[in-house]
Formats: sequence, structure tokens, C-alpha cells
Amino acid sequence: MDIPGLPARRAALNLIDAVLRRGETLDQAGGSALARIKGDADRALARAIAGEVLRWRADLDALIDSATRLPLADDAKARAVLQIMLAQVLRLETPAHAVIATGLPLLMGGPRRLAHGVFSTLTKRAVTLPEVPTLPEPVMERWGIRAETIAAGLAVPPPLDLALRDAAATAEWAERLGGISLMPGHVRLPRGIAVEHLDGFREGAWWVQDLAASLPARMLGAGEGRSVLDLCAAPGGKTMQLAAAGWKVTALDNAKRRLERLRENLERTALEAEVVLADAFTWEPQEKFDAILLDAPCTATGTSRRHPDVLHRIAPRQIEEMAEIQTRMLARAAEWLKPGGTLVYAVCSLEQEEGEDRAADVELTLAPITAAELPEGLSPTGEGWLRTDPGMLAEAGGLDGFFIARWVKG
Repeated sequence: MDIPGLPARRAALNLIDAVLRRGETLDQAGGSALARIKGDADRALARAIAGEVLRWRADLDALIDSATRLPLADDAKARAVLQIMLAQVLRLETPAHAVIATGLPLLMGGPRRLAHGVFSTLTKRAVTLPEVPTLPEPVMERWGIRAETIAAGLAVPPPLDLALRDAAATAEWAERLGGISLMPGHVRLPRGIAVEHLDGFREGAWWVQDLAASLPARMLGAGEGRSVLDLCAAPGGKTMQLAAAGWKVTALDNAKRRLERLRENLERTALEAEVVLADAFTWEPQEKFDAILLDAPCTATGTSRRHPDVLHRIAPRQIEEMAEIQTRMLARAAEWLKPGGTLVYAVCSLEQEEGEDRAADVELTLAPITAAELPEGLSPTGEGWLRTDPGMLAEAGGLDGFFIARWVKG
């Protein structure tokens, strides 16, 4: 019989291994790694441990190496177990005795004795982690001069952002939920809240959506009954925004299960959209649209606050593959716009190849984003685009990394 809490630690090891060895996302790995864990609390603990290890891996390794006479191999199981043990003590404030009781049983023989010795040495030293996590070197190189500021925004998981169905009721909902608002239609709450128990969930008054993720749909303004295509729409946050803003929405995606979630969200919020299961590269609309929102497939490095696996999974090959898909989708979207129609392009990526480089190739008339359309503290670029990253609005809890651009078809 397993020691209480041991299955969660074993699952955390499996999650980390799936990310680092097989290149899976934490969500993908969770299907198998968490399957044998019965309680929601233990599943959440396994995910939290894995997330903190991936967020602070370089710094955890530096501590481990400071306490070993000979360096451990990068793929040594003792190193991996020490990472999850230290992450619990230093980030999750788990008592050392509980960490030892649930960590050492994952090892046998010499590695177990080694891990016990290293862990005891480091806890006696009362070691700490730096205030800002050390990013992997390839990530630092890609993100350039903003890398250290972005890293500061990754130190803790993000707060909970809600998008409101009725932006006019922002002050009311912020008061009812005990949150703050950074712009109309937005409420921010502390992380760790069970959303399904919050006031307003059952009646569909709001949905969970990071502040940055809500900005692309805002760039289209009020719909007034005009037609809009939401490309790559699932799970539906932007679709609901557009419907709430008065657009006649066609929501297209090629993921059946994610579209089912979109339909559930529409039903809960009593909002309407035509939902289409199709491949954007083969589908053809019956008529052109007044506006198109293309939230394109991307590497999702801008979501590293909540998905620290992207810090270790994404390499130039994936970025290049995504950039090719984005170029093709932008070309398709431009064909489906009416003359005078508006196209908004967005990616939750921090990579220039997926943002600025793609926007520079679009042969439509730029409709510059203005500061008046953005939360206080954010500004458009000199080109009239918008670039956000996790280091921005830090005093208010930060936001995800996005690139957004807008054009009008002549």
C-alpha cells in the first residue's frame, strides 16, 4: 500500500519526464500521469509540484550541484526526485518531514541515500531560491532584452481573470466578487479559487479569460449585427466576447472536443454563435465577413506563467512550423474579408517569428491599435501593433504574452 501522498509525487515525476523527454505539454501528460490518482487535491498537488519544478528547474539544479561532490547526471532519477523535494519545501512550503516521507521512497539503495544526504545538507543551510527564476539559455537568447523582465513575471502562477458578459456591470461584479478591474468587462481575483462556486458562474455572467487574451476581440469593437468569423475559436472565450459585443459570430475550429466545450460555454452564458467543425485550410465560407479574428495556432510561449512546460519544450523547429501555418492562415483570412472589413491577428507567443515577422508580411492597410483601447499601463508599438508579456502590469498581477495586429481591407 502506498504511503499517503506518494502517488502525487510519483505522478509529478511522470509529468516532468513527459515534458522533458517526450516534449508533451503538462495537459497532455496529465491524462496518463494523473489517471491513477483518485482525489482532486492530490491531482492538483502533482500538477503544482511539476509546474514549480519546470518554473525553477535551473535554480533547483544549481542548489543540488552545490551540495554534491560529483555532479549528478542530468537524467539521474536522484536529481529529479531532489527537484520535486526542494520545490515542495522552497515553493509550496511543505514541511521537510513530509517531503522526506513522500520523496525518498521513490528511490532505492545508493541514490536514495544520496538524495537524503543532499536534501538534509541544503535544508540545514536554509537555502532559498532567487526572486526571479533563471530561464533556459535558449529562451533568454530568443526573448532578448526583455528576458529578465519577463522572467520576473514568471515567478508565481497568475491570478484569475474573468471576462464579463455585460461590461456595463464591471463595478458591480468587481464588488460582488471582491476583485479588482483593470478595464471595462474585466475582473481579477486571487488564484486558487474554485470558479464553479463563484457568484455568477451558473447564470453565465462571466467566463475565465486572461486579460491579454481578451484584448484581440476588443480590437473589433461593437458588432451592431455585422458578421465576424472567429478562426480557431475553441474553447470559446473570444467567441463569447464577440457575441456579447453584438456581432453575428461564426466560430470555426477543427477540434471536436474543444468545440463541445465552446457549445457548453455558449449555453451557460446564453450567447449565440454558429459553430462550425472544419479545417480552415479546406473550408470555404458561403459569403465574406465584415470582420475576422484570427487567434492563430502558435507555440504558446506567452502562457508560460500558467504553462511553464513551454520553457523547455519549444525550440526553433516548432517556431518555424507555427510561423508557416500562421502565414497560410493569414492569407486565407484576407481572402474571406469584405472590402472595408477588419482583420485582427493574434498569437499567445513571445516569439518574434510568430508576431512581428508575420505582421510585416500582411498586404492590407494597417489600422493602428491605440492606447485608448488598452488597459492603463500598456501602449502600442511604434508600428501600431501590440506586444504584451508577463513582465508587464506586474504591480497588478501581470498578464500573458500576446502579439496583436489589426488591418482593414481596401
